[in-house]
Amino acid sequence: MARYVCSVCGYVYDEALEGTAWCDLPEKWLCPVCGVDRSYFEEQEAPPGIDEPHAGEGAEAGSEPAAAAGPKVYVCTVCGYAYDESQEEAPWADLPDTWLCPICGVERGLFESQGPSVPDAAASTGTTSRRTVSDLMVETMVKWGVTHVFGMVGHSNLGLADAVRRCEEAGQLKFIGIRHEGAASFAASAFAKLTGRPAACLSIAGPGATNLLTGLWDAKMDRAPVLALTGQVGTQVLGPGAFQELDLAAAFRPVAAWSQTVLPGSRHTELMSLALKHAIQRRDVGHLIFPDEVQTMAAAEDAEPAGPEGRLTPMEIAPPPASLDAAAARLRSASRPAVIVGHGARYDMDAVIALAEKFHAPVITTFKAKGQIPDSHPLACGVLGRSGTPVSAHFMRKADLLLVLGASFAKHTGIASDKPIVQVDFDPLALGRMQAVEIPVLGHIGRTVGLLAEALGETLSAADQRNEIAEQVAQWRQEKARRAAETRGRGISSAAVFAAMSRLVPEDAVIVVDVGNNTYSFGRYFECRRQSVLMSGYLGSIGFGYPAALGAWAGAPERPIVAVTGDGGFGQYMGELTTAVKYGMGITHVLLNNSELGKISKEQRMEHLPVWQTSLVNPDFASYAESCGAMGIKVTAASQLDEALRRALAHPGPSLVEVITDPELV
Repeated sequence: MARYVCSVCGYVYDEALEGTAWCDLPEKWLCPVCGVDRSYFEEQEAPPGIDEPHAGEGAEAGSEPAAAAGPKVYVCTVCGYAYDESQEEAPWADLPDTWLCPICGVERGLFESQGPSVPDAAASTGTTSRRTVSDLMVETMVKWGVTHVFGMVGHSNLGLADAVRRCEEAGQLKFIGIRHEGAASFAASAFAKLTGRPAACLSIAGPGATNLLTGLWDAKMDRAPVLALTGQVGTQVLGPGAFQELDLAAAFRPVAAWSQTVLPGSRHTELMSLALKHAIQRRDVGHLIFPDEVQTMAAAEDAEPAGPEGRLTPMEIAPPPASLDAAAARLRSASRPAVIVGHGARYDMDAVIALAEKFHAPVITTFKAKGQIPDSHPLACGVLGRSGTPVSAHFMRKADLLLVLGASFAKHTGIASDKPIVQVDFDPLALGRMQAVEIPVLGHIGRTVGLLAEALGETLSAADQRNEIAEQVAQWRQEKARRAAETRGRGISSAAVFAAMSRLVPEDAVIVVDVGNNTYSFGRYFECRRQSVLMSGYLGSIGFGYPAALGAWAGAPERPIVAVTGDGGFGQYMGELTTAVKYGMGITHVLLNNSELGKISKEQRMEHLPVWQTSLVNPDFASYAESCGAMGIKVTAASQLDEALRRALAHPGPSLVEVITDPELV
């Protein structure tokens, strides 16, 4: 008698138990578990030394069958759990009478013998050291430079998660388990924004996958490379509407630059390579869908992980000579040029500042670019737009030419449309997208700025604006001090909070901000030195702040990490404080609590509407932090700010400073 094993799901057709020889089965016979035809089965000889039971012979429920010695399988008739003696520490007969099914809790009497254990069946389920498709693809992911995976392990990604575990135990990867999949994709997005390298986020099928979408849209809209890995129900039950079955290819099609389902016959390393190539080169989202049974399929014995060698190209492209010459001529003739820097110039600021210093021209940043030039620099004018300063607005109004580098002309920023503009960007669709510009220049920011500096030489006619900048900055600092001292007896002013943070936050810190009035105030009042600033830019998603701090910590564990949120934003992902505690993340959280969705209240007033449904009922956030195992401090007076921030910043683990603020003093 022979056994035949399904190469897809591991089901065993044992001629001794079935009563019908394999060769006598009809051609249309299908695997009763996964539905594949007979060609997917492989013959497997019976283990030596095992006497096979005759067809129809069996044991009573819970009793020892009469078959000869050898490991056997016992299946729970309630939940389907299989107790395989070859995989467990004790034979079935030696289990105590009090033993219960580990899944559903029923007693042994509700188990039935399914006959002998099949050798190598464990390998088909990925529970031995046999290398799987998931192993091969995760090893490829590592070779492409992915070092961190944020996610949640669940029933439809177990094989994939086990491959991640093996790489982590080998020291090749770090997995951070979160409390909500939305936090995983936000964390991966923030990691990518900070480092320029992709991180991965992992979820199950169905609701776990859909929870990833908001953070993935954040990454896509802010051009951050992220890899999404989603489990899926088994292919044999796809279509009729299985538990947690969704059309993930359709759900992810709008957000992913590249999305594919991993199938048994796929070129598995190539799928992972293409997902990461699209994420890295297009600064976008790559997505892979892993059906349940494919995750644990055996990889080909000679399969090797693939890497990025020969697959990526440098992006430092020079502009067309005619565009460069036109831009240089326009800059050479300007008397009051101003430089507006966007987030796209973040890796090229040394070259940008050097060019601005040739002109002694003011450097203005978009909100997303805050911190790319220190506020102490003699040419720095701060942020432009709704989150900005009067200094930046002054110099944009006075300019006779705007040199815009890596900015997208968002309505929030308010770049003047009535000024002559030279715009430089590496994306041709970004050039003149929101409004026509005089000279669009296609090229890498750093390369183009360097070539412009060479073309301009040393003799320029532009006015030296440094003294005027110093005067405007001094006036603004006086106004900020006045606002910081303002009080109405309803809480601390935001200006006071960010004045204290400007004094105390280390200059090498990464500051992650959320969305709301707290973020607008940060843009106006906080004075950057060398800090990096991360935010949800184009998506503007409330709740981004704390999950993003997890990603920032993973991307730069040697740097201080500071999260700034309001009570509304933190309320969406406050469970992630326990994630920070679990992994010992040194995150200092400054929470501005005004018991209100203050930005929405302001928008309602601006539209001449009544303020409606913006009040919040909050816990004591400082006490909540303590209950999670973090440090919690509550601040109710401006005089307490400095001491509270010093204590929180010095704390080796996660800390939370809850500041009671006035919703009107923003």
